[in-house]
Amino acid sequence: MANTYTQIHIHSIFAVQNRQSLIQPSWETELYKYVSGIVRNQGHKVLQINGMSDHIHLLIGMRPVQSVSALTQQIKQDSSKWINNKRLIPGEFSWQDGYGAFSHSKSQVKTVISYIRNQKKHHKKKTFLEEYLEFLEKWEVDYDERYIFKPIE
Repeated sequence: MANTYTQIHIHSIFAVQNRQSLIQPSWETELYKYVSGIVRNQGHKVLQINGMSDHIHLLIGMRPVQSVSALTQQIKQDSSKWINNKRLIPGEFSWQDGYGAFSHSKSQVKTVISYIRNQKKHHKKKTFLEEYLEFLEKWEVDYDERYIFKPIE
């Protein structure tokens, strides 16, 4: 749309179903490239992507042509199909329902990129659950403990 100018930075976090450690080092880079392609094809820009075997982080420069939930649904749906079609794991891969999405100002982008880039180092000190709860508390997001990313019992 002519004369529309935006600057929207979203840090999105989502987990593998039941927080299983299924994302393997042998194919995680290929997964991140595939997810980045999904984001680009939807008209947005990946500023950084990284994660652990049980979750991923994305910093996205979003255009206001799509909701965060619609983009996240597309990423999760298409990447699950990609993993399953390539038979990268035994059985069926899926992402856990839900996600976290946190907005950042332009002045925070370099810090967030560094944070995401250093996920492996960061998680030597802190679990995913600790990290995720810190995000929710820092952004003052109301949440129901029953729906935090936990394995199904």
